[in-house]
Amino acid sequence: MFISVIIAAGGRGVRFGGGVPKQLLDVAGRPVLERSVDAFLMHPEIDEIVVALPADLAADPPPYLRATAKTVRVVPGGARRQDSVFNAFQAVNADTDVVVIHDAARPFASAGLISRTIAAAIESGAALAAIPARDTVKRAGPVSDEAGEPAMRFVGETLSRESIYLAQTPQAFRREILREALALGNAGGTDVTDEATLAERAGHPVRLVEGEATNIKLTMADDLTVATAIARRQSGLPARTGRAGTGYDLHRLVPNRPLVLGGVTIPSDVGALGHSDADVVCHAITDAVLGAVGLGDIGSHFPDDDARWKDANSLDLLARAVDLVAGLGYEVGNVDVTVILERPKIRGHVDAMRASLAAVLGIEVSRVSVKGKTNEGVDAVGRGEAIAAHAVALLRSRS
Repeated sequence: MFISVIIAAGGRGVRFGGGVPKQLLDVAGRPVLERSVDAFLMHPEIDEIVVALPADLAADPPPYLRATAKTVRVVPGGARRQDSVFNAFQAVNADTDVVVIHDAARPFASAGLISRTIAAAIESGAALAAIPARDTVKRAGPVSDEAGEPAMRFVGETLSRESIYLAQTPQAFRREILREALALGNAGGTDVTDEATLAERAGHPVRLVEGEATNIKLTMADDLTVATAIARRQSGLPARTGRAGTGYDLHRLVPNRPLVLGGVTIPSDVGALGHSDADVVCHAITDAVLGAVGLGDIGSHFPDDDARWKDANSLDLLARAVDLVAGLGYEVGNVDVTVILERPKIRGHVDAMRASLAAVLGIEVSRVSVKGKTNEGVDAVGRGEAIAAHAVALLRSRS
């Protein structure tokens, strides 16, 4: 029995968003496509794999599709999923008895699921993995407003969920059945979302095989979070965790010193007094980042009695702190800083500060918040004799 697998990876993942095809996205350290292909490369019943990729990727496929223990062929996909599968079918071995079709965007098909689907196809001709509907199923009735445009939707009828199954892949077919089904789809006028539908329309019964809840398909961006959790659990790794830290810094304000905040020099007749450039924003964030993983504070790493840090750029100190936590397997998720200063006002410099900090933290500007407050004339800060900053940093594990 010769068994071929077609991996449908010819799409661009438009619904997923982003500039990278979803099948190439990283899930817990490995691309989605690599995970999907490996499930079949490691399966003892599979003899060869044909992968349908977008034309530009097919011309230069990723390394994990080149040097493999089993035969892996790469073909250009088509405009539709069924076109990609049709192209791949033309490349399967002439001795193929059963063809298994699998979505590249389902990276967690188990060996047991693959075996069950193949066995059912050998016995019944066509089979697909599916899971029963768990929720009550409603069919929406068509409703239009007076202008004929879609308006509010209402329930048309409630369906019995006992008869409702949600289709997955793998789907498997005896070769001659799939040939007939694909010919129907290639004849024009038939646009479907899976090959089982074509087999049904060609008059072949399709057997349901018990699917798996973890055999998810990455369709929307939020699915990536679920996929990462599944991958980590299957690898025996703990769930991705976060750590939070807080930071605080205060410096006197004196004449003839630059006022540097978040790496940006603010026009001012006074500046912060300190061993380094006395950037209270960077110092508070550095304390928050270090504190989140229990690494002490800025003074323990960059003491003010060490000449190396005399007049140091505090962005550099912050970068060193980010490197330290990266060595422990963490990265910065977001930071929030409040600067307490009577004058000058910093509102016009906030965007520059956020961009400067984001570049050092290695995150998007949207994950950096900087706010300015006064102390309403109270104490040394309120009298304009000092500046202070509070910061919160959220770190997340990198693996």
